[in-house]
Amino acid sequence: QMMMHLDIRVADLDEVGARAVEAGARPADVQPQEGVRVYLDPAGHPFCLFLPGW
Repeated sequence: QMMMHLDIRVADLDEVGARAVEAGARPADVQPQEGVRVYLDPAGHPFCLFLPGW
């Protein structure tokens, strides 16, 4: 099944990541890059938060 993958540019990874977790997301087991954080929504679909310039 084809899934859409969201990449969301944010100014602060920690702040927005905490808000994502409060909304039900969880960090993925593997974090591939310093300026990018991968999360999974409650259904297990991945999405990324990234800093400008990444």
